Amino acid sequence: MSDSAPSRNYRIFVRDLEMIASVGVHAHEKIKPQRIRVSIDLNVGPRAPDATDTVDTVLSYENVVKNIRAIVATGHVHLIETLAERIAAACLTHYSVKTVKVKIEKPDIFPDAATVGIEIERP
Repeated sequence: MSDSAPSRNYRIFVRDLEMIASVGVHAHEKIKPQRIRVSIDLNVGPRAPDATDTVDTVLSYENVVKNIRAIVATGHVHLIETLAERIAAACLTHYSVKTVKVKIEKPDIFPDAATVGIEIERP
């Protein structure tokens, strides 16, 4: 494929997946789980030209969400940066994922801010 040829990659995304997580460095955060929002954007390599119209020929966003929930459920994490790295690493284990962007927000931290959080991108 030449540099000018269009990419056949595609994106899978999940926006604002809300769940309760045990995350934070403060004592009250270690006692009481809090609401987080996870958004993920995956750059996925092209499907085979002869791929069938079945879910087993793609990376399923249902499986991506299940993996995110499983990672969050593993127990307390001090930093949302650590949680984001774990989610990114899990996504990158799938052979078709080229890059991943993970955003984690904590919407209930400051009453005068809609949300706070972090975003990472990994190849």
